[in-house]
Formats: sequence, structure tokens, C-alpha cells
Amino acid sequence: MKYEDYPAAAAPPGGSNPCDKCALRRLEAFLPCSPEELKTIQSFRVGARRVAAGGSIIEEHRRSPQLFTIYSGWAFRYKTLSDGRRQILSFLLAGDFLGLQDEFADGHTHGVAAVSDVTLCAFSRDRLWELFHAQPKLGYDITWLAAREEKMVDDNLVTTGRRNASERVAMLLMHLFRRAQRVGMERDGWVEFPFNQQHIADALGLSLVHTNKTLRRLQRLGLYKIDAGWLRIMEPHALEALGDYFERPIRPTPLI
Repeated sequence: MKYEDYPAAAAPPGGSNPCDKCALRRLEAFLPCSPEELKTIQSFRVGARRVAAGGSIIEEHRRSPQLFTIYSGWAFRYKTLSDGRRQILSFLLAGDFLGLQDEFADGHTHGVAAVSDVTLCAFSRDRLWELFHAQPKLGYDITWLAAREEKMVDDNLVTTGRRNASERVAMLLMHLFRRAQRVGMERDGWVEFPFNQQHIADALGLSLVHTNKTLRRLQRLGLYKIDAGWLRIMEPHALEALGDYFERPIRPTPLI
């Protein structure tokens, strides 16, 4: 596989009723929406946005006037210290809802950057309460998505606090592979994996040298392959056991 073989980031549908034509809503990964809920989501939507790989989706020190759902591509949430050191809080892909944390925080909580080319559906932050009022179930769905994001951050805290380097890398590879697989990003056993070793180090709290040695060790054991921006898990059961990664089947999630 070659990274160049991956199709360009798909753009969200246009027209007067774009949510009716949303390709993500055809995936089993997402819960169905009633016609009334879909109409409310469409009224909340203010357009689409495309961000090139390496670009900023949400500035770390600036409140975004919009919320976003990723339609295609990979991104990550992060925070940086005053000396430039970066902690990646979570990786993001199709269906993830972005920017809600700032709604409930004093100050700016994080930035979001694109790893690959990313396309997004944009929503008006100022109309968030209106959506909660018009469709309480959608309000619950947004709260559920925020709680799921918090759980992932909790899992990452356990990883950085208690897992050793090999366990951390194994857990992250399985986690990202399973999430990509779930939203239809798998092709012939491979998933798009545009992350470099610095991304992995910043997510796992490891030095770049330690990350490199650990990745090489696991690859020599035949547990996974990374080739030109693509990831394949060769021994999923062994990698799951090493990373203590035994997630139940991921339930369908709301899609805003």
C-alpha cells in the first residue's frame, strides 16, 4: 500500500439538504436519526470546511465561533506548554464532534490540528442552546459524545500513568486501527495512518528515541506493519494482550 493510493478527503455533500446525503449516516457505526432531528441538525449547520494536512482546525488560544464534525481525515486535540512541549490528548476521525469543551471551560482548553487533509461540517456555536431546546434528545447525544471523549482521555491517563512503553504503543496501535476500521477506513486489511513517531511520542508521554526503539521492537516481533502511511495489524490478539486492550464491541454513536 502507498499513502498516495488513499483517495482525497471526501467533501461533505452540498445542496439544500446536505445531511440527507451524508455518507457517514449510512454506516452502522452511527445511530439513525429521525427526520425531525435531521432537520434540526441541518438548520444548525452553517457549511463545510476543508483543512490541509498540518493546518489548524481550532486555535489553541482562540475561541472558535464554530463547532465541527469531522467528515473525513485524521486530526488530533492537543495542549502545549510554554516551552513548546506538546501533549496530544486524543486522535480524531470521521464522526467526532469538536470544540464543545470550550463551551464549559474558563479560558481556552485545547487546539485541534489536521494530520491528513480533513473535511468538516461546521455548526454555529451561538445556536447550541437553541438545538438543546428544540431537540432534547440531540442535546443528550451531544452530552453523550462529550462523555465518551472524557472516557478516552481517562483511558489515555491510565496508559501514560501505568503502562510501560511496549504496552502503550500496542494499546495505541490497536485503538487507532479499531476506530478507523469501524468508520470504513480499512482497505484490504490496511488503514490510513498518517502519524509520525513524534505524534505517537506526544500522545504517549515517551521520548522520541524510546518511541522509535519500541516501534521497531514490536515490528520485529511481527505484530504490525507501517508502510508509506498505512497500518496493518499482523497479530491482533497478541497486540491486544500486550497492550491490555480488550474493548467490548464499540456501540453505535450519535452523529451530529
